[in-house]
Amino acid sequence: MSKLAIFLADGFEEIEGLTVVDICRRCRLTIDTVSIKDTKEVISSHGIPLQTDLLLSELDFDAYDILILPGGLKGTNNLEACEPLKEAVRDFVAKDKYIAAICAAPSIFGHMGLLQGKKATSYPTFESHLEGAEVTGAGVTRDGRIITGRSMAYSVPFALTIAEIFAGKETAEKVASDIVYTGSFGD
Repeated sequence: MSKLAIFLADGFEEIEGLTVVDICRRCRLTIDTVSIKDTKEVISSHGIPLQTDLLLSELDFDAYDILILPGGLKGTNNLEACEPLKEAVRDFVAKDKYIAAICAAPSIFGHMGLLQGKKATSYPTFESHLEGAEVTGAGVTRDGRIITGRSMAYSVPFALTIAEIFAGKETAEKVASDIVYTGSFGD
């Protein structure tokens, strides 16, 4: 069974983070929220405290199939400053495993040189940080095993794209229907 990890740092955009968790859990996927700090409590970009499932120090990265990074300016900066997380992202790319980021967070992949020759999207003011990428401006862009989302407004299709990969098209479509989402997602 697939395992997903979403990394939450102080200042994360709550809709981008929690929508992914909600959709994936509705699809009966195992998704763990992970604090990059040494405490499980993180504070969202709008001051909402949240208790994560795990600490980064407790994580066995080999047990996971995707690493997901939500945006939020402060949250993105905090994620990018986390060297163990960036090391894990590099390792996932080397092992041809999935990575995903939305809004400002795809800039981390750009700064790391992971978007060279890839299609990607991000929040408009962060497009210049998608170094080496073909910037699509789409709501969600999937290029191989890299998934990027444009903004909070695209949190549902971003989450459904991830869910489709790990739970299957039929399950993702059923959840989309159950939540009365009529837009497109996935490939």
